Amino acid sequence: MSQENIEIVREAHERFTKTGQPIWERIDADTEVFDHDIPDARNPYRGVGGVTDWLSDFAEAWDSYGMEVERLIDAGDRVVSLFRIRAVGAGSGVSVERGDGMVWTFRDGKLARLDYFNDQTDALEAAGLSE
Repeated sequence: MSQENIEIVREAHERFTKTGQPIWERIDADTEVFDHDIPDARNPYRGVGGVTDWLSDFAEAWDSYGMEVERLIDAGDRVVSLFRIRAVGAGSGVSVERGDGMVWTFRDGKLARLDYFNDQTDALEAAGLSE
């Protein structure tokens, strides 16, 4: 199951990069998203509508952004994706480049929970891993 989860995350990143859309068919109706980066995040964002709201809140912070996956790590029923984000701040025009991470928790082949971190070490620690 863990290799399948890694492939789901790989496909999710690829689709988002190409289309700006998540992998909707793999999002559980009760999915919870916790954003540990947005200071005033509405944690948890719940369900498909919550995922839509989270992506909208995330996008509001940036005039533009892009992500490049660096590593996908098998953590049992979870996958940690570590990636480089390059963005330009909305309004400020300040360029940002940093290593972010997400912890994807799966249940029955669907995303049950997503935790977003603006620090790869925090993502690894949340999954019980270390560098």
